[in-house]
Amino acid sequence: MLYENMPMITDREVNEALRFCAEQIIRNLPEFTYKFQNAYSENNFYKPIENNDWTTGFWTGEIWLAYEYCGDERLKRVGEIQIESFLHRIDEKIVVDHHDMGFLYSPSCVAGYKLIGSKAGREAAIKAADQLISRYHPVGEFIQAWGAMDAPENYRLIIDCLLNLPLLYWASEETGDNKYRNIAEKHIHTTIKNIIREDYSTWHTFFFDMKTGAPDHGATCQGYRDGSAWARGQAWGIYGSALAYKYTGRKEYMNIFKNVTGYFLEHLPKDMVPFWDLEFTDGDDQPRDSSSASIAACGMLEMIKYMEKEDAAIYKKYAMKLMKSLYDNYAVKDERVSNGLVLHSTYSNHSPYNTCHHCGVDECNSWGDYFYMEALTRLQKDWVLYW
Repeated sequence: MLYENMPMITDREVNEALRFCAEQIIRNLPEFTYKFQNAYSENNFYKPIENNDWTTGFWTGEIWLAYEYCGDERLKRVGEIQIESFLHRIDEKIVVDHHDMGFLYSPSCVAGYKLIGSKAGREAAIKAADQLISRYHPVGEFIQAWGAMDAPENYRLIIDCLLNLPLLYWASEETGDNKYRNIAEKHIHTTIKNIIREDYSTWHTFFFDMKTGAPDHGATCQGYRDGSAWARGQAWGIYGSALAYKYTGRKEYMNIFKNVTGYFLEHLPKDMVPFWDLEFTDGDDQPRDSSSASIAACGMLEMIKYMEKEDAAIYKKYAMKLMKSLYDNYAVKDERVSNGLVLHSTYSNHSPYNTCHHCGVDECNSWGDYFYMEALTRLQKDWVLYW
């Protein structure tokens, strides 16, 4: 086993971490009730924004996780207020012309429906599922990530979308209409067939021929270069393949999970928290992406539910080692340092070989905070996932 000598997080540390997270979120409620946290902090502090980014659902998800932990009615009230904001957003089509409906509506509205029976949450999430399937291309059988639907340069999927698909499975369960599920399964198959390389590293994005739907080429937007493995993309592959197995039961997805996870683990630095691209390791002057460690841990803790006992024990240990390193070395433990939960994440790091903006480098970010809390919650109890 890799990282044999790395310690695992203890039950006491899990509870202590969740206690701090819940207290930190409650402290943040006055500023972030009618506003949302920006995708990333600036000098480790989040600024408030309107509900108009692809990341705002993560803040509401943190509120629901905190509510699950401590039952404070203030959290429930704010969660309901934010669900109304999400319903307004989908009704008015405010910045929803992209594939991130799951990131927006699963941890906010599906969560609120599952936890407190929110009718507004159910309505908003079904409308979001309708919005998501409007981006499906029968030619190629995938959901387009972003951009105008009739532009060849946008005819692509990205690995992140595997986390948007549980919204579609949930919508089929709720409505009895299998159109959502059928599109999700086609997208999963197209993604896994094309976005995973021979060595089980992953492309960030993959393009298709607009006329025929034939696979064209892989590329990166946020990784260091086209042929490297963007750390967060690899982590989406870990969690995404676990969810793919959960919803389809296809045995080959178990093997995909093991191999994609293996590549991730084999390319970590000594403390197991990756640099922003897996091309880099100890000694490289590059920023970390702590959020990738939390996402990977969540994926492992999901997949162990479906594994043989021996395999499950191995991946649970890896998840607990990842969380121990995050708790010891990256987690916020003093509200004077940050109003977030986890330091040293990277949103978007520009390189000479990619096309992304440079922002949120070595900061907190909203999904890093959310998935850190989700992993802790999974370790504390038998969690009913929002995804």
